[in-house]
Amino acid sequence: MNSLGVLVLATAVLVMIPGPNVALIVANSLRYGIRMGVMTVVGTTAGVAAQLALVVIGLAAVVEFAADTLVWIRWAGVVYLVWLGIRMWREPVAESQEVEAAPAMFCRGCLLAVLNPKILLFNAAFVPQFVGDGSTAQFALVATVFVGVLFVGDVLWALFANSARQLLRRNALWRNRITGIFLAAAGIGLAFSRR
Repeated sequence: MNSLGVLVLATAVLVMIPGPNVALIVANSLRYGIRMGVMTVVGTTAGVAAQLALVVIGLAAVVEFAADTLVWIRWAGVVYLVWLGIRMWREPVAESQEVEAAPAMFCRGCLLAVLNPKILLFNAAFVPQFVGDGSTAQFALVATVFVGVLFVGDVLWALFANSARQLLRRNALWRNRITGIFLAAAGIGLAFSRR
């Protein structure tokens, strides 16, 4: 099997292991439906792609240094996600039909991915293993394949959560509570994302 095939398989396995990004995707899909779930996926994918771009151009060490000095940004993200989770848990059923704007879902997803230093450091260690000749073009190809598989896998998570949403349609209180749990879990996952 060639290295791109191994990359696709390894990335598909990684996508099956939920982390903070998946928790946010599931929460938004449960709460708002597939459209907002996919917008969250677009946001998380854009955040991962931005981090990979830094790896490709060799700035991962600079970002790692900045992550040490700007750790408070990550903690602001943690507080925000946990607050959203608590708010969703406590939200009355009558308000559960409110639809948030797609740009807000994109921004939440993108910020979560960008603020997670574990993703940057993992990508800086994982993706280069599949670069054959070490050229920027080869690195860009590998990064594109990685992001593509990540996107498809995360869309599948959104579809799965949307199916659960359909099952919970009659019980909006439980949908709110489960969504709140996933949002808080995304924040807690971000809190435990250590280098």
